[in-house]
Amino acid sequence: MTQSTDSLAKQIAAIATLEGRFTLRSGQTTHTYFDKYRFEGSPKLLKPLAAEMAKLIPAGTEIIAGLELGGVPLVTGISLETGLPAAFVRKEAKTYGTCRAIEGQDVAGQTVTFIEDVITTGGAVSDAYELAVAEGAHVHAVVCAIWRGEGAPHIAGTPGLPVFPVFTRDQLEAAA
Repeated sequence: MTQSTDSLAKQIAAIATLEGRFTLRSGQTTHTYFDKYRFEGSPKLLKPLAAEMAKLIPAGTEIIAGLELGGVPLVTGISLETGLPAAFVRKEAKTYGTCRAIEGQDVAGQTVTFIEDVITTGGAVSDAYELAVAEGAHVHAVVCAIWRGEGAPHIAGTPGLPVFPVFTRDQLEAAA
């Protein structure tokens, strides 16, 4: 980590690391939890985090797409940082109005990079991938704030999709 990312890691760890017993989306339990809303709701942390995430966006990305709910403030900040158009991926298509799962941009035929907050196994990313492909998107990567999973960053349900984290669980735990 650079000096600036080391400082950011310490700030995020200080505000977002909770100790206790928590059940994750994957069903796993943990004693250390990163409350993403604590850093996503803080402009002094969201802005530099979006700048760090922007550096990880792969070349050729035409649209960045934030996953509901935690990816939405991140993708907005990254869009402001990069000028790339932002889309917002719902957990499922609406049953009213546009009846779409992806709002804000037409992703058909576009090269899309997903933006996510914290990934453990990537279940939400796999679900979003299926929705995006159904709308004709070419999803080629995921950029996340924190990889809290085991081993190298990966999406269990979509193994060929590269994952680029700003921080890992180990880095944040060491910074705490």
